[in-house]
Amino acid sequence: MSVWETVAREHQRGIACVVVTILQVRGSVPGMLGGKVVVTAEGLVAGTVGGGRVEAKVIEEGQRLLGEDEAVCEEVVWNLQRDVGMTCGGEMRFLFEVVRPLAAWHVGIFGAGHVAKAVVGVLSGLACRVDVIDVRADWLEGLPKAGNVKVHCVSAYEDGVGLVSEKSYILCLTKGHSTDRPVLREVLRRYPEGAFLGVIGSLAKRAVLSRELREDGIEEEQLEKVVCPVGLPIGTNDPAEIAISIVAQLLERRG
Repeated sequence: MSVWETVAREHQRGIACVVVTILQVRGSVPGMLGGKVVVTAEGLVAGTVGGGRVEAKVIEEGQRLLGEDEAVCEEVVWNLQRDVGMTCGGEMRFLFEVVRPLAAWHVGIFGAGHVAKAVVGVLSGLACRVDVIDVRADWLEGLPKAGNVKVHCVSAYEDGVGLVSEKSYILCLTKGHSTDRPVLREVLRRYPEGAFLGVIGSLAKRAVLSRELREDGIEEEQLEKVVCPVGLPIGTNDPAEIAISIVAQLLERRG
């Protein structure tokens, strides 16, 4: 995959990156004029500017720029001996260009079970950011790996509510009713105008949760915003098909 294809892929996934180009060289240097790399917060994802220490420094500088919200581009000149610690005494001029995607929609998933795993698999190919929260590190480890997916192991599911916001599309897919309730309670208290809050289950489960959340002091108006069962009424009970129905509903709500 070329550098520009990689940039397009990361943009589609909602991942910010930095394109680094060798603009000028003088003396003995490891890279070639015009060489490029693509750097994300995870590290080097495409290309080369010569490898070794100079490439490591390029990655470090690129990641630093990604951490600065206002950064757009930067041009630097490094003496490889003085600035990089290499034995060759040449100089290299680099252009760092920050490529930020449009604000990606955020999906917060509580639970890392079979349905959550399938949902993450679908969302990993879309332009969104995904945070998955669970108390089971081994289940989180089994989720599909993707640049737009982050996992968080917590002591209690509700401890992860701070990872979502009013604008998040929130899915409560925990291991059972008893762990859904505290998550829903905290989300509804903190984010009364939330974008979407869906819970896996049945109409019977919805009735029980609604009764218990009323006991917790949640107003009826807030309870009406909870989507349970979550997902469009399509497909079977296979986790892969449930995941498609859930993501389809998220896209429908997002517009």
